[in-house]
Amino acid sequence: MAKNKDLIAASKAKKDEFYTQLEDIELELKYYRDHFRDKIVYCNCDDPTVSNFNYFFLQNFHFLGLKQLVTTCYKSQNREMFSQHDTDTSIGLRYDGASLLPDEFALEGDGDFRSAECKELLKEADIVVTNPPFSLFREYVAQLMKYNKQFLIIGNMNATTYKEIFPLFQQNKIWYGASIKSGDREFGVPKHYPLEAATTRVDDKGNRFIRVKGVRWFTNLDYRQRHEDLILYKRYSVEEYPKYDKYDAINVDVTKEIPYDYDGAIGVPISFLDKHNPDQFEIISANDIRLHEGVPVKKHGLIKDKDGAIDGKPKYFRIVIRRKEISQS
Repeated sequence: MAKNKDLIAASKAKKDEFYTQLEDIELELKYYRDHFRDKIVYCNCDDPTVSNFNYFFLQNFHFLGLKQLVTTCYKSQNREMFSQHDTDTSIGLRYDGASLLPDEFALEGDGDFRSAECKELLKEADIVVTNPPFSLFREYVAQLMKYNKQFLIIGNMNATTYKEIFPLFQQNKIWYGASIKSGDREFGVPKHYPLEAATTRVDDKGNRFIRVKGVRWFTNLDYRQRHEDLILYKRYSVEEYPKYDKYDAINVDVTKEIPYDYDGAIGVPISFLDKHNPDQFEIISANDIRLHEGVPVKKHGLIKDKDGAIDGKPKYFRIVIRRKEISQS
């Protein structure tokens, strides 16, 4: 039974081997330059031989004023890349800017971000920047929170609805990054990866790529654009903004149609988070606006499924927000 679990885990790990494109990293990192000076950056899910995160920070080490860069990954991703080590060894790189090339070091274990030695490296780090395994996103974020780390990571926006993740958005402990607001993104994948996604390609060098929908940066690094007010233009009316059957909140299907003159609870799409200004709105739990005790308490705090219906017709996931102050008239 244990062996079967290992096989399943290994299969998931292979399908989580997505390589973020350098262009996407550059577009996002430009918003955070001031955060990195004199900091130790840890990329703990990155094969040093192919990771564009590793490449970006090595190339911009002095420009960003980094103190140190450390890169590690699970052994299956780099086990045959370094001839001076046996194939069961996981390899890491460390760079402090003093030499031309980074120092290579062998890990005692498999390089899993959950291993004891990788946790020790995490404790030493100031900021974690990487593309963690999508299937382990809950565990990954929980570990960052446990060790109180700053981070900039890529994930699927569906993770926002997880009961372990959404409360962090409510508490203003995590938010979306600056550069990705819509569309899909292209990721490199290993040659063994099955090209089963709707949009795939192979370049003239045999490198394989897939496009993934609903990708977002998740971070707790602040940036100026996050505090720009969402400009609203519609007035509230009972006819246009019906309330949910089981929650004391009006429904809004499109973020730009949030009424500027309504002070109560508002159910909005998840995509609202792309434009959320924490100075303008607060995110509240749907559990706090249940119309009666018969409405189940949901651990995630969202309006969803049959309990999120209007006139008996369910709506898709809704985040509940409330305006902090009237900024328009």
